[in-house]
Amino acid sequence: MNIDRLVFAFAGFFVLASLSLGYFFSPYWYLFTAFVGLNLFQAAFTGFCPLAKILKAAGVEPGSAFK
Repeated sequence: MNIDRLVFAFAGFFVLASLSLGYFFSPYWYLFTAFVGLNLFQAAFTGFCPLAKILKAAGVEPGSAFK
């Protein structure tokens, strides 16, 4: 798996997890969903993603979106 696919997998997992936590425990978890969405939105325009930088430093194969 390359960095791009891992970033999308992490984002999808965190969105689903925070939606579940918001539904079952506290609506404040929806703020985390918004944070993930905003981070993906800004990454689409700037190409900067903190998780991609961490994965790159860990030696994960780079993709074409986050270099």
